[in-house]
This record gives sequence, structure tokens and C-alpha cells, in this order.
Amino acid sequence: MPETTYRTAVPVGVDPARPSIARVYDAFLHGKDNYEIDREVFRKVQKAAPEAQDLATENRGFLIRACRFLALQTGITQFLDCGSGLPTAENTHQVVQRIDPEITVVYVDNDPVVLAHGRALLEENERTHFVSADIFQPRRLMENPAISELIDLTRPVAFLQLGTLHHYDGDPDRPAEMMREFVDLLPSGSFVAVSHFLDPEDEHSAVARKMEEAFRHSMMGTGTFRTKAEIEEFFPGLEMVPPGVVRCVDWWPDGPRIKPLTPVQHCIAGGVGRKP
Repeated sequence: MPETTYRTAVPVGVDPARPSIARVYDAFLHGKDNYEIDREVFRKVQKAAPEAQDLATENRGFLIRACRFLALQTGITQFLDCGSGLPTAENTHQVVQRIDPEITVVYVDNDPVVLAHGRALLEENERTHFVSADIFQPRRLMENPAISELIDLTRPVAFLQLGTLHHYDGDPDRPAEMMREFVDLLPSGSFVAVSHFLDPEDEHSAVARKMEEAFRHSMMGTGTFRTKAEIEEFFPGLEMVPPGVVRCVDWWPDGPRIKPLTPVQHCIAGGVGRKP
């Protein structure tokens, strides 16, 4: 196999000596837009908890299925993807615009590397945009002039926080409060999709806690595993799309299950809800 060519040029504002969640996630997906410091985090997490690599794959699969549902079934034509990360295979805009080319997708991130590569997506079509903002500041994000120009908040929005809230580094109660604020700011008829590391509270909890320790004790420093009840708090007052908050692998899979679940597939959950 040819040797992977990793990124060497460093965009302005990027510190290649500090790991980035987006770039570490890219390393987990075997991407090339990461630096040695990110691959070092990946290797250490992989050594401590080899299962953790599968979390990225499960999260990406949920993103694809949830976005496909939203584009096919809801009639929503504007998507706000928070903490989108680095462009990779099957990005949100590619999934939904394949179904409806008129859908507008706005990616939000504040990682300089993500923004540098995200701008390349702008050349793909006029309905795909990147905005630099903090995804953990609801009012500031929703009132950001760049977003207001692209997203009409008088019409329903598909709001995505996929694989982001478990990396919030602060008060553990804040993500639930944050989502209440976001939901309050969204127009009626909007849909919210969230995926999050899960403590299944069963025999697989040991795997979840091992992965959590590996993430928290890496240079990345974040990666909280919450229970199903705690994740359900991220959908306040929403009408949940069946089957509600479940393991990502169980959220409308593409076909019948033939292989048994891996331990990691028990440890990441997702759901989609509609604001009445």
C-alpha cells in the first residue's frame, strides 16, 4: 500500500505542538489532515483502549443515516452542522445534497485547520458554507451575522451536534443547559440530531469507562461518556423520532444485522427530535 502523505504546511493560527479534537478525529478515520501530535494522541488512546477507534466509524455512520432521513422525510432545506470537523468521506452536504441539491448546509467550527480546509468546500457549490464560531455558545452562534445571512431562522432548521458535546471541557451540567438554549432559539418544526459517547450501564460499562479514561488522560483531555438518561436531556421538549435515543448502530440501520455487535457499538448513542 502507498504510504500516507500527511499534512505538513501549517495554516496561520495553528499550533502543531497542541492536539486538536478535529485533527485527532481525522486520525481516527485514517485521514491525512493531522499532525504528529494528533497521531500521538491517537496512538496512545489506541494503546490504552484499542476499541476507541471504532467510535469514529459508528458516529460517521449515524451522521449519514440521520442526515439522509432529514433530507428525505422532513422537507427541511437548511442544515446547521456544529463542530463539523475536517472534510472527509460522506460529509453532511454530500449526503443531503445528493437527495436535494437545493439544501443549504452551513458548517460551524473554530479550529483553524478545519476552517482552512473547510473553505475548499465552498468551491464545491454555492449552497455549502463554513462559518468560524464557538459551537458551545448558543446565543452568540445563532445570532452570528454570518449565520443569519445563510440560515433563515423563520423557517425550520436541521440542527446537528454530532460527536461534539462529549468533548465540552467544563461544567458537566452545561451541555444539557446549552441544548435547552439552542432548542429555545430554533424555530418550530426544526429537527435536532445528537450523537454522544454512551455509558450503557451494563456489562459494557467497563469498556466505556476504559475509553473515557484513555481520552481524558491523553493530551486531548476530553471525552465524557454519559448514560442514556443524561443524553435524553439534550432533547428538551422535543418529539423524538422513533426509536428515540438508542445505540447509534440501532438507529435505522441500513439492513438486517448479521454480525454480533462489538463492545464499542454499545458505547455510542444518538437520536433525532422535532421541535413542536
